[in-house]
Amino acid sequence: MIGGRLKSLRGKKTQEEIANHIGVSRARYSHYENGRSEPDYETLQKLADYFKVTTDYLLTGKEKPSDEDMFSDPDLQIAYRDMQDFSPESKQQAIEFINYLKEKEKNRKPKNK
Repeated sequence: MIGGRLKSLRGKKTQEEIANHIGVSRARYSHYENGRSEPDYETLQKLADYFKVTTDYLLTGKEKPSDEDMFSDPDLQIAYRDMQDFSPESKQQAIEFINYLKEKEKNRKPKNK
């Protein structure tokens, strides 16, 4: 859980030092470490920044996939290589189209009620 990772990352620093840095009380930070409460997104981001890790690591213990993993799909490799020759305007259009497709996919997925 997140508490164990926070304890490990804290090392020799005090709970008070970290709490002051992220803007919460020492008691609140202690609750995060002991699993009594979970940080909100903003606090989670502050913790990740402080410890120089990703929020994914704090939440799951795993880092985000590396660029190498993300580009293991040959089609993505080709698309990325092809985009290197695009004009700045064409690159922007491609990014906008990808964002459009992401939104379209998000709206297609059934919502849990």
